[in-house]
Amino acid sequence: MDNIITFEDFTKVDLRVGTIVEVNDFPEARQPAFQLTIDFGALGIKKTSAQITTLYQKEELLNRQIVAVINFPKKQIAKFMSECLILGAVNGKDVVLLNPENQVQNGSIAVSYTHLRAH
Repeated sequence: MDNIITFEDFTKVDLRVGTIVEVNDFPEARQPAFQLTIDFGALGIKKTSAQITTLYQKEELLNRQIVAVINFPKKQIAKFMSECLILGAVNGKDVVLLNPENQVQNGSIAVSYTHLRAH
């Protein structure tokens, strides 16, 4: 593994749980993608795009909770401003979204078990 980071580096990544409240097609994207609007509770509403059209339909994404990094700088993608980065596992050419096993409050912090045990 070439890109080893410290635990302090990891703690800088703000991982939060949010609920997808709106899904739109993104015809301007280079690869097929959706534009997602995600509710992070007290942290507000953020938008992002995701190349997840092969495994997911728009209807099944609505009200689904996901895990996202919310402290990246905004990024312009075509005519769309992405404000967070949702997490998924790459499975061949598909991306499988990472999500909590049980419903949790929007804006909840996603942490590692090791981090919880250390405090």
